[in-house]
Amino acid sequence: MRLELTIALALLAAVPRFALAHDGPPFPIVSERSAGAYRIDVWTDPDATDDGSAGGQFWVMLERHGSSSEVPAGTSVGVSIRPGGADGPWLTARAEPVRGDVSRQFAALVMDHEGRFDVRVDVRGPLGDASATAWVDATYDLRPPPVMLVIYLLPFLAVGVLWTKLLLRRRALSRPGPLP
Repeated sequence: MRLELTIALALLAAVPRFALAHDGPPFPIVSERSAGAYRIDVWTDPDATDDGSAGGQFWVMLERHGSSSEVPAGTSVGVSIRPGGADGPWLTARAEPVRGDVSRQFAALVMDHEGRFDVRVDVRGPLGDASATAWVDATYDLRPPPVMLVIYLLPFLAVGVLWTKLLLRRRALSRPGPLP
């Protein structure tokens, strides 16, 4: 039994942290909204955290409204959040281009509790300014901690070990010759 537990713990320790970091795909909160010279899409993965890490992730996609040409360099995006319905200050992060593409930008913010958050996206650039608003419900990541995986697996490992021992004993008893 110790060997199986040691193997399970070793496998758990070998799993990279980034492999456990995602609980589902992002989803859209703004779709093809026309604002100024832009068409704005916003996708989010709104995870609330207690440790101060930026779990609220936002992807902003920009297109020139009514044109097939690209979004010009120098276009910047700011993503702001605040608790839903509150009149308090906005928490803002500057979005960074994804792989150098100005039309695809990413920002992460700290969502310190579950519940509704108002979201505002501000675009500034050579084509002018634009903004879009939405709201999202932040939730805690519902996956159990990795240690719980080992605890959940222990009964199954124990049944497997006992079953294997039973099969080996039956096999030994069914052979003719001296009993063990």
